[in-house]
Amino acid sequence: MDRNKACCFTGHRFVPTYFDSSLISRGIDYLISRGVDTFIVGGAVGFDTLCAKAVIAARKKNPQVKLWVFAPCMGQDAKWRFEDKQTYKEILKSADYVSMPERTYYDGCMKERNYKMVDASAYCICYFDGGFASGTGQTYRYAKKSGLTIYNLYNR
Repeated sequence: MDRNKACCFTGHRFVPTYFDSSLISRGIDYLISRGVDTFIVGGAVGFDTLCAKAVIAARKKNPQVKLWVFAPCMGQDAKWRFEDKQTYKEILKSADYVSMPERTYYDGCMKERNYKMVDASAYCICYFDGGFASGTGQTYRYAKKSGLTIYNLYNR
């Protein structure tokens, strides 16, 4: 994979119902037009799920597009609702590549996953509300420090 042709996603697990998810699709289409062909999600509920679904939809008209899932550990969905678990399984089945380096959760595996996504990317599409104490905030700050081109879809 060419880092310069990759985009990661980061965003909150709780996305308000008024959020226009077509913004994700438009961002993906824009990046595809600029040569991006690999899109990396962390596999979480919320924004990650919306992004994975948008990449899967974009791949139908752009077969060169690849979906990579960087999950932090096996069983990350253990405490999720049944519907979310089913969606996650479908996303994993649809992915072109799945990284699940750890067998079980440990303190820090989410941060490690987030940093790997950023390190593999030149672009980041996010849904970040500016809050400091969150994995999304941590990933956003690391992406900014790492020089990624960031598109924040959060709208107050």
